[in-house]
Amino acid sequence: MPADDRLYLDDLHVGQQFVSRALPIDAQQIKKFAAEYDPQPFHLSEEGAAGSIFGSLAASGWHTAALTMRLLVESVPLADGLVGAELQLAWPKPTRPGMTLQVFSEVVEIIPSRSKPHMAIVTMRNETRDQDGGALQIFSVKMPVFRRPEGRSP
Repeated sequence: MPADDRLYLDDLHVGQQFVSRALPIDAQQIKKFAAEYDPQPFHLSEEGAAGSIFGSLAASGWHTAALTMRLLVESVPLADGLVGAELQLAWPKPTRPGMTLQVFSEVVEIIPSRSKPHMAIVTMRNETRDQDGGALQIFSVKMPVFRRPEGRSP
């Protein structure tokens, strides 16, 4: 994204929403991620998942989180990046092969810094949903966000 299109604190307001593109996920992606980062049977094969709590192949929650991060970087263009200071994370439903993920984000709080007037802590609530609107991941994050530098026009 061009630097002129990136957002600063001055551009944000409570209630502001962002929506990512849709991203399909398949069994091969799930197994590849699991083999590298979360090699548990229910993430590695259909057979390994059959007798598990999931009943069938399910993506690692960390895979869902990584895909969410990718979609957030693309859809929430903060000028100084998305840097988490604190977060709450939940996976209410497993991510499965054949699903299409999309992230819906909303600015829920902006708290100006008392000691650093050029920044605030912005809380954003993010839901990663499947193609039917079911929540796969819900996470709220507090991020430092900075004001537009002097001399840089909106």
